[in-house]
Amino acid sequence: MRFARKFLTIKKQIHLPHSAQRRCTAILLCAMLLILTLYGCGDSKAQADPEQCPYEEFITIDVFDGLANFQGIQSGWFAKIVRDRFNMELNIIAPNVAGGGDTLYEMRCAAGNLGDLIITTGEKGRLSELVESNLILDMSKYLENRQILQYYHSAIDALNDKLPNDGLYAVPSEISLFSADTPSDVLNPTFGPYLRWDLYARLGYPPIHTLEDLLLILKNMQELYPETEDGTPTYAFSFFKDWDGNMMNAAKQPCCFYGYDEFGFVLAKADGSDYQDLTQPDSIYTRVLKFYFDANQLGLVDPDSATQNYDSVFQKYADGSILYSCWPWQCQRAYNTAENTAAGRGFMLAPIDDMTIFSNCCLPNGNPKAVICIGSNTKDPERLAAFIDWLYSPEGIMINTAQVNNAGAGPQGLTWDVDESGNPYLTEFGIAAFSQQDTPVPEEWGGGTWAGGISELNYKAVSPAEYSPDGYAYYYQLWPSVQREEHSTPLDLDWQAHTGGTDTMSYLSENNMLLPAPGMGYVSEEETNELFIIRSQCRSVITDYSWRMIFAEDEETFYRYHEEMRARLSALDYEQVYERDLADAIAQDEARKRALSGNTDQE
Repeated sequence: MRFARKFLTIKKQIHLPHSAQRRCTAILLCAMLLILTLYGCGDSKAQADPEQCPYEEFITIDVFDGLANFQGIQSGWFAKIVRDRFNMELNIIAPNVAGGGDTLYEMRCAAGNLGDLIITTGEKGRLSELVESNLILDMSKYLENRQILQYYHSAIDALNDKLPNDGLYAVPSEISLFSADTPSDVLNPTFGPYLRWDLYARLGYPPIHTLEDLLLILKNMQELYPETEDGTPTYAFSFFKDWDGNMMNAAKQPCCFYGYDEFGFVLAKADGSDYQDLTQPDSIYTRVLKFYFDANQLGLVDPDSATQNYDSVFQKYADGSILYSCWPWQCQRAYNTAENTAAGRGFMLAPIDDMTIFSNCCLPNGNPKAVICIGSNTKDPERLAAFIDWLYSPEGIMINTAQVNNAGAGPQGLTWDVDESGNPYLTEFGIAAFSQQDTPVPEEWGGGTWAGGISELNYKAVSPAEYSPDGYAYYYQLWPSVQREEHSTPLDLDWQAHTGGTDTMSYLSENNMLLPAPGMGYVSEEETNELFIIRSQCRSVITDYSWRMIFAEDEETFYRYHEEMRARLSALDYEQVYERDLADAIAQDEARKRALSGNTDQE
């Protein structure tokens, strides 16, 4: 009872808007327990590098990160760099890992402290709600005269001008200095059908006319390679629930092969030519669910799918037990090591004749669907502002976006350097680190392994297509020195010989297999509390029945589940939310057309 009285007092003090008040009331009593379990404890003995760090007191900051796939204290080489420069460590609080999704967000809002550093979405009025609730800080005086404003002032203004209070409350992600019709994907699309190319080649490169043609091919690949060297069974598909939202995330991805992406419960084509209700029997989403159902009937779906997380699936790719992926940045990072590609093994795009892949373009105003803010209760806002500024600096961009491979170049002097002519190249350590997850990191850089120390923020400050002020790409795979090496492996040479392409993006572009979505940052207005509740209920029904349909015992049950889903949604007034999303999807297309004309105003 004392906890309840205390939280009711906090709720009154933070002046939540009426809609947020109603959402939070039911969860106040359990908020403290959850928050206490998530808060980390700092190591008071941690030492910063006095030559790089102006901050004497060591602090632990809580990072509420809606994009992260890791929860806990950041460790390894990235943690050491943060400690050396800022004398602090990052305690990451991740809804994707903790579970609860929006519920966790609402619970922490109700407690009056979402976090010190906040990475969240600006959609559906969330950012305005945070401003009105006094849960995020006006960063104007803390970011004044910093480099972030020199490069990205217009994008930051475009986001904050839409907020109810004057000030600088958030910075958008994926900011670009390129135009709205410049592709932001670099060497690979964000989505695409990627197969274990070596097994596909052993089958004789059978043609793939439609998505459904993949099933027999994948079954033959599985029969060709039924288990890994250590005896683990192989599967074509392996899913996880971490990223499920308005729909089952794994079922949405192949929709992107045909030019669609989601806006709420609408699947909208990149060129504005079609809008689909994902729940309709003839929607591409239902088609993908049937595709996965058929795959499961063939024994192609990992039976662990319903109980594992992203990290578990990533490890299975690394171990070689999964044969297909819809994300190149997943399968290639995990499996396309130097050893495997030198042996001709690895994942490459297998073109489907009728596909036109949804292709993201650069965002001059940044991406307001993922923003970074400072919590109003933080004890050292100046230090956090300096950290945000660093994330948007050339050094921070390279370091924060470094992965196992296929991403930012990492720390200069460790993974890369420049030659006498000023051209960037990978060091021997960089070559090893970007091809082997378990590459040991020198102790002076933090120790551990390379993969164990990458940034867990999962936040892209700028577009992957951006270049540093020195004139070289942040993503090392675009460097000429790297392209000469990486595009000449036996795996790449075989793919090039069969497809006639030099790299994936140029091949797709030359064969009219891309459908670009002009870059703009449209976000819908805040929805009513009633609509919010309906949406939450409908999301649960859609994701629950999507999983049921895939794992249904027979086709009759598959279609029965689909009818049950639609009946339950109808009873929940799903149509009201769908109509709102449809209007927003159409408005988004109009904003894209304005972006192409050079008018990036989101109104």
